[in-house]
Amino acid sequence: MTLADLALLLLGFMLLVQATAAPKREELSRSLRDAFAPSEPPLMPVTSFAVRFGTGSAAIADPAPLIAWARENVRDPRVELTVTAAVDGSAADTGPGGPALLALDRARAVAQLLSGVVPPRRLRLSTDPRPRGRTATVTLAFAGERP
Repeated sequence: MTLADLALLLLGFMLLVQATAAPKREELSRSLRDAFAPSEPPLMPVTSFAVRFGTGSAAIADPAPLIAWARENVRDPRVELTVTAAVDGSAADTGPGGPALLALDRARAVAQLLSGVVPPRRLRLSTDPRPRGRTATVTLAFAGERP
């Protein structure tokens, strides 16, 4: 270890000591705690379920398998579901508002279907701007213990 490294470590330590002695100690400790332990735990994907759509449509043909899958998997209060919808990128797979709006309509259709099974705070919506097919993928993720 060089003398410059030691000097920088010493300087950093002295700045930390000076900052903790300042009247804003609570603010510093809160910012350090937030930096090293975020308030919302990261999601860890576990499994997923794909819903297929017709070309240019946001209608779900057979909702029973999705509802049964969601009902079985949301028994654990530590999991969340994320609905990610997409379009296939073709000119035929678009709605009146364009492909982005069709993807959003697909995500909302799945979320509306799951609203009776999944509590709203445990359901997230997103769209994928890249062509991924005429699907909505419902991903089950472990979110950890709630405080």
